[in-house]
Order: sequence, then C-alpha cells, then structure tokens
Amino acid sequence: MRATLSVKEKVSYGLGDMASHIGLENVIIFLTFYYTDVVGLPAVFVGTLFLLARIADAIVDPAMGLIADRTHTRWGKFRPWLLWLAVPFGISCLLIYAVPESLSLTGKMIYASVTYCLMMLLYTAINIPYCSMGAIITSDDTQRISLQSYRFFLATLGGAMSTFLMIPLAEWLGGGNKLDGYFNAMAVMASLAAVMFLLCFFNTRERVSVKGTHENFRADLRDMLRNDQWRIVALLVFFNIAFGVVRLGAMMYYVTYYLGDASLFMWLLAAHIVGKCVGSGLAKWMTRRHSKLTAFTFSAVACGLLSISILFLPATLTLLVGMTFIVSSFYQVTTTLMWVMMSDVVDYGEYRQGKRMDGTIFSTLLAVLKMGMAVSGAIVGWTLGLSGYVAQAPQQNPAAMLAIIALFSLIPGVLSLCSALTMRWYRLNDDTMRQINQHKTVAAQSAAGSNALQPQELS
Repeated sequence: MRATLSVKEKVSYGLGDMASHIGLENVIIFLTFYYTDVVGLPAVFVGTLFLLARIADAIVDPAMGLIADRTHTRWGKFRPWLLWLAVPFGISCLLIYAVPESLSLTGKMIYASVTYCLMMLLYTAINIPYCSMGAIITSDDTQRISLQSYRFFLATLGGAMSTFLMIPLAEWLGGGNKLDGYFNAMAVMASLAAVMFLLCFFNTRERVSVKGTHENFRADLRDMLRNDQWRIVALLVFFNIAFGVVRLGAMMYYVTYYLGDASLFMWLLAAHIVGKCVGSGLAKWMTRRHSKLTAFTFSAVACGLLSISILFLPATLTLLVGMTFIVSSFYQVTTTLMWVMMSDVVDYGEYRQGKRMDGTIFSTLLAVLKMGMAVSGAIVGWTLGLSGYVAQAPQQNPAAMLAIIALFSLIPGVLSLCSALTMRWYRLNDDTMRQINQHKTVAAQSAAGSNALQPQELS
C-alpha cells in the first residue's frame, strides 16, 4: 500500500479527470450558447433545465456512491465503472450536440431535456467511482498528494482544451453550418474523453483492501454523518468551491464594466489556467517541506488576502494578470489538498467505525461541492440583481459597480479565509494519518481473518 506509484500510473489516473473536464467544462461553457443561439431554445427553458438537473444531482450522487461501495468484481470496486461507462459517457456528450434540426420547438426541448439529463447521469456514474479511486490506489499521504497533483494538472489541461479548442474546431469542421460544426467538434472531444477513461482503467490498480460490511443505505449514511471529520471537510469543500465559482463568475463582469474591455477576459482566463497548472506542482513542493495542513492554511489565507487586496490596488491589466496567476496557483494548492483530505476522511472512518465507505463519502462530498456551486452561482446573480445591474448597459450605476468589484475581490476573499479557519477543527494531520496506517498494517497482520478493523481512539 505504501509503494511509490509510477509516473505512468499517476498520469493515467490524471487522464480520468482530464476526460471529465473535457466533457463537463465543454457543457458548462458552451452548451447554453448552443441551446439558445444555435438550436433556438428559450433561455428560460434552458436555465430551468440546468437548475432541475442540479437538484437531481443532489439525490443521484449519494445513491451512486452507495452502489459503488457495493460493487465487487475481479477488477476491483471502482475501476470497472470506467471500463463500463467510458464509451456510453462519450456518446452521451455527443448526443447533447445532436439536436435534430427537423424537430419542432417542443420536440427540441424534449430531446434536449432527455439527452442532457442522460449525460449528467452518466457523468455522475463514472465520476464518483473515479474520484473514490484516489483513496484506494494508495494509502500513503505523500503518494496521494503526488497523485492528486498529476490529476489536477491534467484536469486543467482538459478544461483548457474545451475552452480554447471547441469554437475553432466547430468553425473548421462545420463548413459554415453551426449545427454540424458543434456536433463534429464534440465528436472529437468525446472520443478523446472515452479513450482517456479507458487508459485510466487499464493503467491503474486498487491496492488498499476494503474491509467491513454494508448493512443498508441508511446505516451507511448514519455512520458517515457520525464521522466528525466528514463534517469538517464538507464545510471546507463548500467554502473552497464557493471561492472559485464566485471569483470566476464575476471575472467577465469585472473586465467588461470595471476595466471597460471585455476582450481582456481571455488574458485573465489564460493567467487562471496557467496558475492552476503551476499550483498542481506547487502543492507537491509545499508538502515536501511542510505538513498538508500548513500548506492548505497558508494557501487559503494567501488567496483570501490577495483577493481582498484587489480592492485597494490600481486596476491595471499587468497587475491583474499577475494577481490572477498567483491567486489561481494558491487556489489549486487548496483544491489538490482538499481531495487528499477526502481520502483521509475515508481512512479515518474505517479506523474509527470498522467500515470503509469510499463511494458513500466521496459521493456525498461531491453533492456538497455541487450545492456549493449552485449557492455561490446564486450569490453572483442575487448580488447583481439587488444592486440594480442592467445587462449590456454601456455604464452601470455606482451600486452595481461596487457589487461587481466586491464579487471579484471581497466576497471570494472572505470565503477563502473561512476555508482556512475551518482547518482549526481538522484533526487528520500527517502524524495522525501515519498512526492510522500503522494500525491498519498491524491489524491486517495480527487478525488476517477479521472482516473489519476494530474502532480505536486516536492518541
């Protein structure tokens, strides 16, 4: 369990999240425009569809985690889902960009609803087992940090591919027809995503033995909620994702109305993407010199203070590009370590309760993450709406300008400081995790016939 993972396996694991980002970020960035401006669906219908799908996610995520925890195959618990769903997920991504032009408006709305919900269902079904794999590929914290660093570096590249290549591919492959262009471009993206998931399946291994029994769904949820460190990490996940969503959600408004030039958005977006790539490696470097708790807290405080400082600094492009790069680098450190902490919560739950619940814990934390996305997205909309913001107005009123500036600086800064404060109650430091792993090793050697670890108190 403590063997050093090969670069090949780390890259292969990262390809799974690269595939997820190629599919999902493409949908997040381009699907609204495709539905409204290419297919001709009403914007209100599109917004309602996306909202209802997110509500359904809150139910489907934990259910998928409970199912994954009860999966037993010769390939393991979580890896087989990548094999089974890689191609179906790719096809589902392609189907959402295949709205038939011959359908009536009602037919197109029905088609969009069915295919979008199918894609989100398959995304959940493949992504939750994938995320859970990180906890059972290795139990060593150093290797987990390295594994997550590779993962998020490649995930960022996947998001960049969706951001920068979709439109050029659609124009090149469409021959002047937008419907054909988006379909053909997505065919390329979906094929790449399916291949990446398959490479992830073939080149990774589940090494951590999963012990304990699962009586029923209700018992698993009850035991999970009794895990005090699950509650702390859930709060941390909420604050961490809210920081990123509010900041990125306000970025376009900030450059358009405060800087006065919407074209500058690409400069800040590029700085954000490069910063995330650097942050993936920075997390590994920082944890070689400091504990993961210290690295997370320092990075979260840095994100918070630097974001708030934008209120007092001159709004020059050079300064904002530099600040965006630095903030995004530290934010990626916190994101990388956040996923390591999720794995630690699984080990801690097994240590205390004698039952390992990778799928249940990861799926419920992902549900919290999605709720954080929904709430923070609403914060952006509500703040703008209450301030008197007017879409496409040549100049916003002072209250709206203040709201835009606060959404890009003050509000995400406070959220990041809240995530740093949450670490005060996080108990799973490096020494504690070593103690847990040592206990598991001793228990496995002295009680080879036991089906579960006996609950223990941390010293």
